[in-house]
Amino acid sequence: MAVDIKNLNHNELNDLINQARVRQEELQKEKLNEVREKVLNIIKDEGFTFEDVFGNRAPGRKTRRTGTVAPKFQNPADPSQTWSGRGKRPRWFNDALASGKSEDDLRIPS
Repeated sequence: MAVDIKNLNHNELNDLINQARVRQEELQKEKLNEVREKVLNIIKDEGFTFEDVFGNRAPGRKTRRTGTVAPKFQNPADPSQTWSGRGKRPRWFNDALASGKSEDDLRIPS
């Protein structure tokens, strides 16, 4: 199927591009599912389970560790305010840096 893109206006061309991207994603998902099925069939044919080969994870799932992390930084003006160094910087941390303190000044001694 050939599409004459020279006769398309800007909106029609954008629609065609979006449709092509959607179709490309669909094809990629279909191919991925085919590969998964092939791998699972090979594992089954050999007499193993997915868990035997890959551990106790579902196919396509990534492990995510959750839990708390010890704080690494402390607000010198209010010691009850701490930050682990992960995620968005707290306002007090940015304010302290702006006032001339360094990260090492705010670090909790270990």
